[in-house]
Amino acid sequence: MTSTTSPTYKMTMSLNILRHLGIGLYSNIPAVLSEAIANAWDADAKNVDISIDTQSQKVTIQDDGHGMSVSDANEKYLTVGYERRTSGAAKTPSGRRVMGRKGIGKLSLFSIADVVEVHSVKDNEKHGFRMAIDAIRQAIETGKDDYYPESIDDQSIDLGKGTLITLTTSKKRRLSHGQTGRALKRRLARRFSVMGSEHGFTIKINGEVVSVTDRGYHDKLQYIWTFGEKGEDIARIARNKEHNSRLPSAVRLDEEDAEIDGWIGTVRKPSELKDNGENINGIVIMVRGKLAQENILDEFGDQNLYSEYVIGEIHADFLDQDDKVDIATTSRQRLIEEDPRYLGLRRTLEDHLSTIQTEWRDQRNKVGLSEATKILPQIEQWYQSLNPDHKKAAGRLFGKINQLKIDNEREKGQLFISGIMAFESLRLRNLLNRLDEISPENLGVLNDVFIQLDDLESSAYYEITKSRLEVIEKLNNLVNDDEVERVIQQHLYDHLWLLDPSWERATHTEYMERQIRIALDGVNADLSEEERNARIDIGYATSGNKHVIIELKRASRLLSTLDVVAQLQKYRGAASKVLEQTNRRDQPIELICVIGRPLQDWNNLDGLPQSIDLLRAINARVVMYRELIDNASKAYKDYVDKNKEAGRIYELVKSIGAEYAQSIRPDD
Repeated sequence: MTSTTSPTYKMTMSLNILRHLGIGLYSNIPAVLSEAIANAWDADAKNVDISIDTQSQKVTIQDDGHGMSVSDANEKYLTVGYERRTSGAAKTPSGRRVMGRKGIGKLSLFSIADVVEVHSVKDNEKHGFRMAIDAIRQAIETGKDDYYPESIDDQSIDLGKGTLITLTTSKKRRLSHGQTGRALKRRLARRFSVMGSEHGFTIKINGEVVSVTDRGYHDKLQYIWTFGEKGEDIARIARNKEHNSRLPSAVRLDEEDAEIDGWIGTVRKPSELKDNGENINGIVIMVRGKLAQENILDEFGDQNLYSEYVIGEIHADFLDQDDKVDIATTSRQRLIEEDPRYLGLRRTLEDHLSTIQTEWRDQRNKVGLSEATKILPQIEQWYQSLNPDHKKAAGRLFGKINQLKIDNEREKGQLFISGIMAFESLRLRNLLNRLDEISPENLGVLNDVFIQLDDLESSAYYEITKSRLEVIEKLNNLVNDDEVERVIQQHLYDHLWLLDPSWERATHTEYMERQIRIALDGVNADLSEEERNARIDIGYATSGNKHVIIELKRASRLLSTLDVVAQLQKYRGAASKVLEQTNRRDQPIELICVIGRPLQDWNNLDGLPQSIDLLRAINARVVMYRELIDNASKAYKDYVDKNKEAGRIYELVKSIGAEYAQSIRPDD
């Protein structure tokens, strides 16, 4: 029977509270709809149908619950702060544990709607009322404490049972297609666990049923740790899982024992937790089948890599007990962190996450080699060439690489190659124990360090040395001193390893060389034309923290130690002046003079030792062209004889890298 008179509706509360709690309570549609769905659950509804029309900017939520009478609407729905559980209604007539507690969730509707219409039927009594934000704001501005919604007698509303809520938005709050359809189904599915026939509760959006599978992450789970039956249910539908173990569900509380249910899982790649702009990397807390807190993982401040792979759902109904204070914050989207029950949950999860971190690393380590060979099949040849102990060490290294947050297979493949380089470099120097000092958090430096040519030489040095010996042999075959002089002049400044093998990483600084030459203009003003012509060249380089100045003399020129010292002193003075101007006066300067003929005074008695002492006093030395070649040849031949194994490894790794480069597509 339909009421023939227009009832009076009164929203009982301070309108100032409404302004703070209602109009801006939530910020997204899923959170708002969750409150309406929770109300439908508490009304013993079996079905909730949500319809979203972006063209008319309307959202309707219809349920088939027990509905409201006019008195119910006034005394319960419109009485903000009505505590249902203390009034003896902690359970619904069908035995459901109610989700609502303080009667303020309904205010969330004003977060997305300018007008809210409510129609309901109970005991054949059909009625409706309308609430408008503009009218509420006007009441607030005029200092009123109560707001009277407008009564609606709309016979066109076909409502046989339950409640129908219609939300109308304004241009400022326009609904977009991205807030509807599949995306909304996914987000609502993640906010409720009481969906489906087993719970007698069906949620539909635009006619499509929302189910657990709409959450969209079950197939992404690689490893799962479960608590209780709900965790086992998820483990059963996670068809791509590779590891599943159970953890204790007990929670340590000060006054009583409690339990959790649910699961924590990890995915293969962190990018799988980036879902259409939404980051689902976290652990949600569910209470009585409804989302209570979106992410507790953030509170642990865990910076370890594994945490970026984590997702989970913990059911903790002990956080919401009828006879204890409400643990939810005013926004209803978080829990009060200082509550002893929440602190007990935190302690329990922290312990479990420590276990999960260890097991996750163990599992990733186990499959590290298979992941490497999956990306680079050629690695198998290298791995099989190792002895058993070295295989274990290589497996640990690949496991650490497999823990890194790298989604791109090309980058990961290059890192595996770099890892082999690092492994062989340490193995050749009997330092494989250094691998244990590398953690997944700092392992990424391998990609920056070992694929660079300069550092690659530490394990590829054999090949580089062979090529250098070929250069030296060609120089040895040059009989004419003038020809030797000419060839060395062409190559020495670009290949300082000819002067000293340790200078293979020396760098040239054009700015410094230019400044030193400018400073030398005045110094050389007193040179004769013959002396100027006699000077062949001056070169400048740095090696470590040392500045190196090299002068090449004509092979035919005959000089004394004093001649060389006088000239090199001028270079030192010019370089010191430039370094002082750039606040580097304390950095050492080394001077080298390359000559073709022995110095005149070397033939005198004690001439050579005295010459060496004079040169050492200014941190200088003299080397002859032929001597330079002989010394370099001896140094590199000794290395080649002792490190043939390095050459074999280099050839193998080089072939792996070459085959890998050919196997990947440019657009990978």
